[in-house]
This record gives sequence, C-alpha cells and structure tokens, in this order.
Amino acid sequence: MRTFDLTGLAPEVTAYITSLETQVQDLKVHVDRLTNILANFQKAMYGQSSEKRKYVLGQDENQPSLFNEAEAEADRNAPEPETITVSGHVRKNKRTKEELAANVPVTEILCELDEEKRVCGECGGKMRILGKETVREELEFIPAQTRLLRYVRESYVCESCEKETGEATIMKAPVPAPVIKKSLASPSSVAYTMYQKYVNAMPLYRQEKDWENQGIALSRATLANWIIRAATDWLEPLWERMKSYLLKEPVIHADETVIQVLKEEGKKPSSESRMWVYCSGNTGNPPIILYEYQPTRSGEHARRFLQGFSGYLQTDGYSGYDKVQNATRCGCWAHLKRKYQEALPRSGDIRGSTAAIGFEYCNQLFAIEKNLTELTPEERKLKRQEQSRPIFEAYLSWLETVNPLQGSKLAEAITYSLNQKPSLGVFLEDGRIELSNNRAENAIRPFVVGRKSWLFADTTKGARASAIVYSIVETAKANKLNIFKYLVHIFSTMPTLDFKNCPSLLEDLMPWSENLPDYCHNKNC
Repeated sequence: MRTFDLTGLAPEVTAYITSLETQVQDLKVHVDRLTNILANFQKAMYGQSSEKRKYVLGQDENQPSLFNEAEAEADRNAPEPETITVSGHVRKNKRTKEELAANVPVTEILCELDEEKRVCGECGGKMRILGKETVREELEFIPAQTRLLRYVRESYVCESCEKETGEATIMKAPVPAPVIKKSLASPSSVAYTMYQKYVNAMPLYRQEKDWENQGIALSRATLANWIIRAATDWLEPLWERMKSYLLKEPVIHADETVIQVLKEEGKKPSSESRMWVYCSGNTGNPPIILYEYQPTRSGEHARRFLQGFSGYLQTDGYSGYDKVQNATRCGCWAHLKRKYQEALPRSGDIRGSTAAIGFEYCNQLFAIEKNLTELTPEERKLKRQEQSRPIFEAYLSWLETVNPLQGSKLAEAITYSLNQKPSLGVFLEDGRIELSNNRAENAIRPFVVGRKSWLFADTTKGARASAIVYSIVETAKANKLNIFKYLVHIFSTMPTLDFKNCPSLLEDLMPWSENLPDYCHNKNC
C-alpha cells in the first residue's frame, strides 16, 4: 500500500488520514472477500468439481510436485497399466454380453420349421435336425405385476367328538401375521414403496401416479402411513441393535446435513432441521451406516447418540462434536484441501502461490495414503510414521511462516489448520483412522440426492421414519445385499418373531448375518 509523509501536519489531520487509510484497507479486504465469494459461487455452478491437482493446479499427475524431485516419484517396479488412459477419462476393457447378463435367467426361444416344411428343395426328401446355433441374445423387460392376495382359512371339526358328545371340536389353520394390521399392505408392497423412495429417490406423489397407472387407487397418505408404520414396528428394532454394534466400533465417522420439516412443533415450516449420519470406519468389521433425525445442529445430539462410545471420532471441523465424551477427534484433510482450493488465485500462475503450497502438502499426504490401502492397520501406521509424519511436521512448520490477509480465503484455510492442528495429526496414531471424513460424506450423499426429489418431510414422524429406512437401506447396500429382497425378507419374517422378549432373534436379520437367505445377496457385487 502506498504511504505518505505525514510530518508537519496537525495531529488531528494525521489521525484523520490514518483512519481513512484503515477504512480503505478494510474496504479492500471486504471487496476481495466478496469477489472470492462470487468466484467460488461461479466455480461451484459452472466449474470443475474435481479436487485432483491436475484440474486445480493445471498440472499432470506425473509432473514433479513443488517439493519432491522426479526421483521421489519414480518406481521402476511399478506394473504397466492394464487400461488405456485418454484425455479426460480412463478407457476400461469392455464387458462382454455374457458378463453383463451373468445372473439373468435365460429363456431359449427355439426357431424351427413346421413339419410340413422340412422337405428338401432338391429331391423332395424329408430333412432331419442337423444342429442348433445361437443367433442373438436380447434382454426382455417384464413390467411389474400387481395382484391381490386373499388369505382363505380352513376350519376343521372332529367327527368323533361330534358323534360321541354331540359337541364339535373345531380347529382353524394358522394365518401368517400381516406386516400392517387392517391394511392392504404386504411385505412386497411396503418394500417396493421404500425401495422406490429411498433407493430410487421417487417421491410418494409420483408413486401414487404409478399405482394409479396399474389400476389401483393408493393415495400418497396411505403410502406414507405404510412407511411410518413399518419403519416403527419392524425396522426400528433392527436400527437399535445395529446402533449397539456401532458403538463398539473403534472408529466412527459422523456428518450432518439439512432437512426441512413442515409440521414441526415450535418452528416455522421454512426453518432447517438436521439429518445426522454415523458410520463405522475401515476396521475390517461389517459396515454400519445409521441416520438420525434431530430438530437442531446442537452437538448435544452427537453426545447423546454416541454415549458409551470410546474410540476415534472422525468428523469435519464442527466444534459441536467436542461435546462427545471419551472420544478422540480426528480431523479431515479433505476439508482442509478444499479450503486451499477455494483460496487459489483467480488469475495468473497459481503454482507457487501460498494457497498452492498448502494444497500441495495435502496432495502429498493423499498420494501416500493411496499406496497404503492394501496394508494392515499395523503396517499402515508404520508407513505413515516413515512417510507421512515428515510431511505433516513440515506443514506445521510452514504454517508458522504464513501471514495471510485477514478475512481472505487463505486466512480461513490457515485458521482452520491452526484450530484443527491436534486432530489433523491423529491419523498418525492408528492405521484404522482415515485421512479424511469422506466415508461419512459418501454415506449421507444418498439422502442428499433423494432430498432433491422429495424436498422436505411433512412431519417429524416422517423424518424419523426416513432416517430409520435410510439406515437399513444404506447398511444393506454396504453389505452387498439386494435391498428390495432384503426388505421383503424382513417384513415377512419379523411379524412372526417374538423379538421383544427374545432380542437375540434379530441377529439372523442383521445385514451381515450369514443366516440370511441366498436370494438376499446381490450376486452382481
């Protein structure tokens, strides 16, 4: 900033000029801040969303980084790639028709001549079958069919008792318990409604039209009741048991996002509530993903949900998670990396800028981590001590040398790093901890995608039911189950079980249970 000689001026003039200079500096920071916000908004709307450095820094992955020379990147024992890389994408080997339809039932359509046409055109003799050949294969789609299941129960009377005593002894055949009493709902119809909404993101008003096209008048209110009743009666006990397993995990990832509930006591329809997600880490145990609806973002909800948990809690930088007791916070380097990406200069050569240096430190850690995926947690910890710790310590030393402009995006990244310094280094302590919280972000993404379609929840009961159904659906997906068939199995089995008096009966219904029927498993995974 240009300076002027103020000697010889009256003190009040000097003070006035100084205040103007301060105002100009503050306004410059404010203008830069607003310009950055606008640039980030435009980039979010129209720009490249990938965080890979070849997109952000404009360099190829094979070029040397700002710190390492080419020798550090070279690996003479690296295998040659089996795929062909083309600008913008990787071309994979094409799958054959046999691979694509490996698990599809096959129906052969025999193309044959009528008996009277099997006559030789040369001599008029009768022709016999020489052989068969497959000409082509086609995928046939059979639309869903709806039918009414009418349960008719037979009654039996004892002929002997009737003859001897004149009184009839009557016995009736057992009837399967319904998934919802006094309702047309069946296990398959409820499972299909949930599958359409929570897997295919089809809102209930569109499902209502779909039923109508099949000649059945089912209102969206009826479909909503099916979801709420079935989730409360049958899925919530599974949710509770899955939670007991999750709290025993050594690593839990957590995140939350916005949900709008129209009819929430004490709040306006336009106000925001929260959908929280908690999932198990990469520990070798069956994956668990649980959602929970809460009206606010208060950290008390995380504290209450995770009561009894003692391990590593991986999250973003939200301070509300500090209320969770007996948990060691683990930071997310992906969040820090995004902050440096947002702080990159808008014009000129961004390589060598302060933000690019911070961004490259993050890239180095992720590059190391990429090569450790196949290792055991113990081996991963040792490699991190050898390779990642020097980079982490160098990054902390570099932070002390940076003096960013207050209010800038770079200042946000530096402040985030300083505030999260203890949690950002926790990944060095245990090989089961991940470098980022992407696992929780990926777990909550299906909810975010569905929210774009159905926009809001009508009531708090609906929001809680949605959280429960999403939990079952996403955990089943993570355990490679056929979601629809798994839901049908649950709704067909649980009404017959006395699980309230014997909770252990639920073990066979867990998404990772070895006792699940074979048809529940997704053979394409």
